[in-house]
Amino acid sequence: MPHQINQASIDAIVNCAIQCEHCADECIGDMPDCARLCRDCSQMCWTIAGFMSRGSNFVEQVSRACIDICEACAKECATHDNAHCQKCAEACRQSLELLKKISSVAAGR
Repeated sequence: MPHQINQASIDAIVNCAIQCEHCADECIGDMPDCARLCRDCSQMCWTIAGFMSRGSNFVEQVSRACIDICEACAKECATHDNAHCQKCAEACRQSLELLKKISSVAAGR
C-alpha cells in the first residue's frame, strides 16, 4: 500500500499543486510568466503524487524533474509581493524538501 506509506508526502505535494493552481489563476493576467511556471509545477506535482500513490518504479526519475520545476517556481513566486505567490513559494519549498528526501532514498535502493 504505497499510498499509505507516502501519505504525508503525497498530501504536501498535492497541496503544492493546489497552491500553484490558485497562484496561476491569480497571476494569469498580470504575470503570465509566473502563471505558466505555476501551471508547470502544478502538473508535475499532480503527476508525482500519482506515481507515489501507486508505488511506481519511476518515482526517482519523475521526482528529479519535479524538483527542478518546484525550485524554479518557488524562486519566481518568492519575488512577488502578494499573498498567493508567497503561499505558492512556501508550498513549493515544502515539496522540494520532501522530493529531495524521496529522491535520495530511491537512489539508495
